[in-house]
Amino acid sequence: MARRGLFLILCLALLAAGTTALAAPPKRIVFGGDAQYPPYEFLDKNGDPTGFTVELTRALAEVMGMEIEIRLGPWEEIMEAFKKGEVDVMQGISYSKERAGRYEFSQAYTLIHHSIFTREETIGVSSLSHLAGKKVLVQHDGIMHETLRQSDLRVTPVPVPYQTDALRMVASGTYDHAIVANLPGLYYIREHKLTNIRKRGNPVAVQLYCYATVKDNTELMSQISEGLAILKKTGRLRGIHNRWLGVLSPGIPTRKLIIAASLLFTFMALVVVGNVLWSRTLKREVALRTRQLETRQKQLLQADKMASLGFLVSGIAHELNNPNGLLLLNIPLLVAAFKEMHPVLEKHYRDHGDFKVAGLPYSRMRDEIPLILDETNDAARHIKTIVEDLRDFSRQSDDEKEETDINAIAVNALRLVRPAVEKATRHLGVELREGIPPILANPQRIEQVVVNLLLNACQALDNPESAIRLQTATDARQGIVTLSVTDQGTGIDPEHLDHLTDPFFTTKRSAGGTGLGLSVSAGIVRNHQGKLTFESKPGQGTTATLQLPVLTKE
Repeated sequence: MARRGLFLILCLALLAAGTTALAAPPKRIVFGGDAQYPPYEFLDKNGDPTGFTVELTRALAEVMGMEIEIRLGPWEEIMEAFKKGEVDVMQGISYSKERAGRYEFSQAYTLIHHSIFTREETIGVSSLSHLAGKKVLVQHDGIMHETLRQSDLRVTPVPVPYQTDALRMVASGTYDHAIVANLPGLYYIREHKLTNIRKRGNPVAVQLYCYATVKDNTELMSQISEGLAILKKTGRLRGIHNRWLGVLSPGIPTRKLIIAASLLFTFMALVVVGNVLWSRTLKREVALRTRQLETRQKQLLQADKMASLGFLVSGIAHELNNPNGLLLLNIPLLVAAFKEMHPVLEKHYRDHGDFKVAGLPYSRMRDEIPLILDETNDAARHIKTIVEDLRDFSRQSDDEKEETDINAIAVNALRLVRPAVEKATRHLGVELREGIPPILANPQRIEQVVVNLLLNACQALDNPESAIRLQTATDARQGIVTLSVTDQGTGIDPEHLDHLTDPFFTTKRSAGGTGLGLSVSAGIVRNHQGKLTFESKPGQGTTATLQLPVLTKE
């Protein structure tokens, strides 16, 4: 009997131990990254991790059921913790053959471009060969630090903890050259107003951006790879990418893109022509009716036409975005591939003489191919600009409004376009009236209107000695606040003034204008119960005035 009791106690103890083991919490996986690498990964004003790779890692953990911790710090320190096993995964790291011998890499989820940054007065530097014999700032243990150490070029890398440190030291004159990633570099320059720094030439390196674990940690890497595949297949990866970095999604071949774009734009033109003819026919019919009925009919026709056109261009913008995203993704890869193939082709050319490439002599095509790729890239970027204008034009939803200050909107808009303004004129006047009452508005949408007016003023100037003036004021009697942008530019012909806000009307078609900027701006202002007016004389400049109602107690 005692033996049976002892056996029962032993079974209960084993069962309890098994239950405890089953209930043990899963291992927390630590993902590491750079604390100053916006917009990929950085710490926000509250010290919390944010950015593209941070959001991607959280989505990955969600679909795979992982318990994670995201740890951001100086790149050198995080890499050291990764090597010691204190960090399990590097959530954003550039691939290289040397690193592949030490780490397990996932499939790439985006590309990183690195370029040379110098002060504005430093010229004649646009490629790595131009840096021979010079000291160049790079991130400590970053991909460009490794690249320069292994390079045959006589370039001396000077490592610093953060890429932002490199830009700050170049701006202060401590060093003359730095190689940093494009987006983090441009982001830091804009946020900290380092107006004396410029990005030089095309990217000097393009790397695949991946997740990485230590060698032989295949189980964790397989989880990451499976999670990335799920996020990509469901479209969630593309959505995160679009929010932080822009649209880079799968598309169709270039030939089909051109055919589809031609058909879509032809169809859009036919619809516009049809709408115009329809409008004229109805105008002739309502001419027999009373004045009141005629006015009402015109309003209904215009609303119907704009709704139809908005629906059409929204569909066109969506269909063009996908194939154009593929162009923007693949062209830099083709540029990088040709640069790497060029020495091999040149050696073959020297050893064996000229040969055919696409039916033409290589001696000719070796100079033509880079030009073709650059022109194609510029065309894709122009398509992206047009698509963004079409999207703004088709947006019909009411924006959330809040109490805001027109002066704050003017300051933010001026900050966004300051490089364009400083390039266009040496004489910028800003007069912001104090004590202006608040307005009820969506600040981002009104800021978009002000940015558009400022850019139009810059484009109207003939030379930098012509001035631009930005003013705000209030009219208590009418209960409005006003913002005006005046330029001393070429002016506008009287017959064009009434058509400035018409969709697709532009006097800058040859310069790539779409005729949607002021049309979108006018729609935003109407949605805020405001007015947008223009006064101009040829050769004497233009004044654009934005009027918005004052926020009342009711």
